[in-house]
Amino acid sequence: MRTDDPVEAVERELAVLLRRARSTSGTIARELHPDLGAAAYGILFNLQQTGGARTTDIAAYFGVGKPTISRQVGLLERLGFVERVEDPGDRRAVTLRLTDEGSARLLEAQEARRARLRASLDSWQSEDLETLGRLLHRFNDQQV
Repeated sequence: MRTDDPVEAVERELAVLLRRARSTSGTIARELHPDLGAAAYGILFNLQQTGGARTTDIAAYFGVGKPTISRQVGLLERLGFVERVEDPGDRRAVTLRLTDEGSARLLEAQEARRARLRASLDSWQSEDLETLGRLLHRFNDQQV
């Protein structure tokens, strides 16, 4: 059921975008290792962006409990993608960070994803891509 309401149109398109993003995250995770899912990719991406974080901070970022993150982190550690290091700000705490192997494999998977994205956007005008990027940033920059 389509309407002329622009907010409903945005909501509908966001739903499609989010579904595709989850699917893409799962695909990238499985490219890293067949046992990984989208949630594990999210953790790896978060650690890549932050340079390292405590388990509680990652759980808060994703809005899930620490046990949920801990299970994912355990698998990532066993696979050699993540390691625990002493937190420089609090020696009683530990920070998670990507290992060199985890960082390299994640970057390789992301580059492959970007190549697919570039191919799918190849027919777009550069002005349209810039506008899309600017509008997505504006949307993501606000608290919803």
